[in-house]
Amino acid sequence: MTNIKHGTIVKVSGPLIVAKGMEDANIYDVVKVSEHKLIGEIIEMRGDKASIQVYEDTSGIGPGEPVYLEGHSLSVELGPGLLTNFYDGIQRPLRLLEEAAGPFITRGISVPGLDRAKKWKFEPIVKNGDKVEEGDIIGTVQETSLVVHKIMVPPGISGTINNIKAGEFTIEEIVAEVGGKKICMLQIWPIRAPRPTKNKLAPREPMITGQRVIDTFFPVVQGGTACVPGPFGAGKTVVQHQLAKWSDTEIVIFIGCGERGNEMTDVLLEFPELEDPKTGKPLMERTVLIANTSNMPVAAREASIYTGITIAEYFRDMGYRVALMADSTSRWAEALREISGRLGEMPGEEGYPAYLGSKTAAFYERAGKVKCLGSESREGALTVVGAVSPPGGDLSEPVTQNTLRVAKVFWGLDDKLAFKRHFPAINWLNSYSLYENDVLDYMRREAGEDWPEIRNEAMNLLQEEARLEEIVRLVGVDALSAREQLVLNTTKSLREDFLHQNAFDDEDTYTSLKKQYYILRSIITFHKEAKRALDREIKLNDLVNLPIKTEVIKCKWLKDNSLYEELIDNVKSEIRKLYG
Repeated sequence: MTNIKHGTIVKVSGPLIVAKGMEDANIYDVVKVSEHKLIGEIIEMRGDKASIQVYEDTSGIGPGEPVYLEGHSLSVELGPGLLTNFYDGIQRPLRLLEEAAGPFITRGISVPGLDRAKKWKFEPIVKNGDKVEEGDIIGTVQETSLVVHKIMVPPGISGTINNIKAGEFTIEEIVAEVGGKKICMLQIWPIRAPRPTKNKLAPREPMITGQRVIDTFFPVVQGGTACVPGPFGAGKTVVQHQLAKWSDTEIVIFIGCGERGNEMTDVLLEFPELEDPKTGKPLMERTVLIANTSNMPVAAREASIYTGITIAEYFRDMGYRVALMADSTSRWAEALREISGRLGEMPGEEGYPAYLGSKTAAFYERAGKVKCLGSESREGALTVVGAVSPPGGDLSEPVTQNTLRVAKVFWGLDDKLAFKRHFPAINWLNSYSLYENDVLDYMRREAGEDWPEIRNEAMNLLQEEARLEEIVRLVGVDALSAREQLVLNTTKSLREDFLHQNAFDDEDTYTSLKKQYYILRSIITFHKEAKRALDREIKLNDLVNLPIKTEVIKCKWLKDNSLYEELIDNVKSEIRKLYG
């Protein structure tokens, strides 16, 4: 059906085009608009009229021009060659677009998402006569030095393996036959349909990020959902970059959805230079970037979110732990609002469509830890972290509120902390994680048996500090009791020595779970011992001026965990000497 004239334009309204004569078309079918062959997608059908959102500039397009039906849904190409690539919102490789048309993307240009000419070395792991089912891995390709690309039987196909062969093939060449159907390394999947799984599993393992405020106080699980709302300049991109670099995931999908052009440029320039700290290889070898800046057509923002999460699901189906970073979903929601307005739909709060909540939920629900399709017991996890950019930092606006209803972790960024150069600028008083109990057993096992008690003690102290600061502002610190002044002294250490991290310092940028436990335990041990000393009428100044206090403040620079045990013992003995 490709390039067969199917309809005629009757109305043009920015990125929305209405065409008649489309009675045989379906919702989400791809079309080419006008002789410029602009890429569009049908989003509404009324009789023989189709409303089409166009992913390119519609300037100069008018009524009477043709619409060509492509005969398939908006889809992504999945196979070897995804990693290290930069794509736009509809999976056109930016490098190839630049080679074909220069630095500015021309209208109607079409480039396949994956290289059709490159040959990949395919190594079978099954043999002729083996029975396989959908999702089974039949062979592997060493896509990058960090990632083995697993070639799976596409959904809906099962049977006996015939004519499987090793060698070098392009992604379109046949590598095997399954049940009489030819299998190549290329799969095509519609972006708006979640890829199938056997079932979802209850997540119990945290995604270790090395960021102390996250791992200790507000953890996210492998397969979980988190949102990072905050005003401009509060550090949303900083947090996501740290997660991309340091989280214990195997594949990273980064979506720049409508961010400012200069921010996305920084990402495109910086990511290829980043080194994977675990292997020393370039981080891009396990990363896919989708760049869709604010000056691109608004409709393309809406598609970029689904393009990214479909690629993420594909790697999850191989059994990998995948992290998807969306920066930011506010721009995606703005695209929904503009298209909804041009369709003449009844607006909801602040002009957003009434279905914003269900669309947001459907996106985040594609995250999860799953049992993958296939006869083998293979598990994969897709963790989604969405940044939200509420105007003026107003967290009561619809996008933030709808996100909070479905995301189970809330990392609330605070511009006041960012202005103080306190990063990550996550406010510990209004953030939360609903996964705390899910990861409790893991934390006890991997960090320390008394992890929950120490963590809760630290959080209680930080909340107590907020109450005391109100009093200090009114009557001054001298009006507080010695115990209350000790609380302020301890929480200063918690804020400056534990919660604050320097992303540019090789030692401080990442902290293992065990080390996080020891740093926190050192600070809390000093607090508890000092409190006992105050009960024995030891002066507060004598306690905070002890040399061991300086060692506690600097303890995050210790490199050997055995030194922490020694430090904690020294804290106890030095303080007890004062009243011993």
